[in-house]
Amino acid sequence: MSLKTQISEDMKTAMRAKDSARLSAVRLLLSAMKQREVDERIELTDTQVIEIIEKMLKQRRDSISQYEAANRNDLADVEKFEVGVLTSYLPQAFTEAEVNTIIENAIKESGADGVKDMGKVMALVKPQIVGRADMGKVSGLIKARLG
Repeated sequence: MSLKTQISEDMKTAMRAKDSARLSAVRLLLSAMKQREVDERIELTDTQVIEIIEKMLKQRRDSISQYEAANRNDLADVEKFEVGVLTSYLPQAFTEAEVNTIIENAIKESGADGVKDMGKVMALVKPQIVGRADMGKVSGLIKARLG
């Protein structure tokens, strides 16, 4: 079953269970997916759905930090719940050792010898780890390895 189909089924399940919080989070995700399909006139693949989920997770995490700074824990709790729902659709994350192995292989394959070649390495690494590791941290690891 595709990720898109699974998300649609989860929405129906949440509707039947009258789980309004989960239903709201799933509807937000489906809305973002539909918006991208309409804008780009495409049918989303699982990889593209994962990219949308990652973007939404980043937005939620930023909101959580801002709400907590403003002492609005009620709003932060809603965002945390949505993070939990969204995270459930991501594939299992890579361990740090697995990420390091992928980075090392990409550096060897691309022949990178400095920070100026970071784009080549990222181009090889990103398709392998999308949705399974934090790209910000991976970028930092690559930069440290090449620096």
